[in-house]
Amino acid sequence: MHPDATIFHSTAWARVLVDTYGHRPCYLQMSLNGSLLALVPMLEVQSVLTRSRGVCLPFSDYCAPLTFSSFGHELVPQKLQRIARERRWSYFELRSHSIIPVNVPASESYYGHFLDLRIGPEALISNFSSSVQRAVRKAQRSELTVSIQSSPDAMAQFYKLHVRTRRRHGAPPQPRSFFINIQRHLISAGLGFIVLVECQKGPIAAAMFFKLGRHAVYKFGASDERFQELRANNLAMFEAIKYLAEGGAEALHFGRTEKENQGLRRFKLSWGATEEEIGYARFEMASGSWTHSRDSRSTLHQHIFRALPASLNRLAGAIIYPHLD
Repeated sequence: MHPDATIFHSTAWARVLVDTYGHRPCYLQMSLNGSLLALVPMLEVQSVLTRSRGVCLPFSDYCAPLTFSSFGHELVPQKLQRIARERRWSYFELRSHSIIPVNVPASESYYGHFLDLRIGPEALISNFSSSVQRAVRKAQRSELTVSIQSSPDAMAQFYKLHVRTRRRHGAPPQPRSFFINIQRHLISAGLGFIVLVECQKGPIAAAMFFKLGRHAVYKFGASDERFQELRANNLAMFEAIKYLAEGGAEALHFGRTEKENQGLRRFKLSWGATEEEIGYARFEMASGSWTHSRDSRSTLHQHIFRALPASLNRLAGAIIYPHLD
């Protein structure tokens, strides 16, 4: 019912995270005299390697508390601090800065990009950069086939490309069970789809999108770099935008982009997307304060994961991701 609700606020997404990683749901509903003030999705993340904490929500690019009153902005942090003390969390994190005072710096900051799909197909295409329009035309001339799919077989094809892509980027893939649960709770339930691009040799690119209400999210993209010159990634995005616009979606969010990843930033901007900043807010219980921006992450791990065989990369992902968020 909230106009800002996205797939990350849905029960289906919570089930994906709980079934895959075993995190405990600690969802909050705040009311005053029978009137709803705020809804806050929160998972308790625990592992033998990391401190217990509350996150809104793990593996979600952005997930703002849903407030129905300005009073909810004040109430949410107060209540979360109380729950964090009761649950002995080391900190809690909101993947949005929307209810935090403007003078409080973000603990992490990313680029966000969204596309207004209400302007119509002609206006959308005209807003694409000239390089995107050329890439789409080239892909269309390359005798590639594009399909919108929701089958387990399509998910299996996506996962193969995902493993390849993550290794190329120097990161382990999330465990296969994560995508099995996405298929079960989201894709099969009509809350998402996979765009599959194939040539005569088989699938060469895929993209995964989620949709709830008027909001759609581009969550994952994957491709075989050996066929990069065919511009299959551009064709997958183009077909998804058309499909969403024709299906009544009003906004497509491209997820978060790290500030250092200028290549991905340019790719998203090339579709005519509007850029914004996604700020996270972390409250450390030990200091009793909101944390400042953290230092940039090391890139050493990227070199390690690029060198690992695909089988070891998958094993690393299955071991590591339950401890991350």
